[in-house]
Amino acid sequence: MQIKTVLSVLGKDRKGIVATVATTLYECGANIDDIAQTILDDVFSMTMLLTIDESCCTFNQLQERLARDSQTLGLQITLQRADVFEFMHRV
Repeated sequence: MQIKTVLSVLGKDRKGIVATVATTLYECGANIDDIAQTILDDVFSMTMLLTIDESCCTFNQLQERLARDSQTLGLQITLQRADVFEFMHRV
């Protein structure tokens, strides 16, 4: 089963953020459908739209891997199901 998700990364800019997150996504078989990132006065912000193939890695397994990346990089990394994200942000 494939699940659409929203990944957000926020924190102090440093080397290796994109490489670390992208490597984790690759190892878990996730596809980056879209990506936006910016740096504002040394604050790194990135949002990705992903498709997770749960036959390779479940949502919870990916979330656990990204939590480890969050600790390693000292950043806030949040993974949400796209349908939940859209429901939360309806006006």
